[in-house]
Amino acid sequence: MLSTIGVAITMFAASNIDDIFVLLGFFGHRKFHAPQVIIGHYLGFSTLVAASLVASLVSLVLAPAYVGLLGFLPILIGLKKLYDAWRGDDGDEAEVPKAGLDSVLTVGAVTIANGSDNIGIYTPVFATSNRAEIGIIIAVFAIGVAVWLAFSHWLVNHRSLGAPIRR
Repeated sequence: MLSTIGVAITMFAASNIDDIFVLLGFFGHRKFHAPQVIIGHYLGFSTLVAASLVASLVSLVLAPAYVGLLGFLPILIGLKKLYDAWRGDDGDEAEVPKAGLDSVLTVGAVTIANGSDNIGIYTPVFATSNRAEIGIIIAVFAIGVAVWLAFSHWLVNHRSLGAPIRR
């Protein structure tokens, strides 16, 4: 169980460090209120985890020897993102909405767009884990999202550190 928790923490931190910067942008923007950012981020992240779980079901129809090949998925996604960056194609931009549900959906959509590579990381792990391990991983992820949200919100609202972010 401790090894599963360790893997989950490492996997979350490695695949979501960039989310802190996105969250700083949302929390620092006047048009977004904290509850909208929190709900939207959990909505987007939950969608990524659900997509990873669905993709991991492929392992039920693949021979066990081929499940390991799912590990190439993050590499392929990374190469595609590198190619897109080289071409100058940045599809992670989103319009700032007016307010309310639009704000929640925008935060969720940006979370999905920013974290689409997470699917390639989570899928092979979910495919080779049992139900208990998957439950532990998802619980660690939920706590990790809460920590990311709390840290980002704190940083934006810090008297001296948050001032440049809120401008």
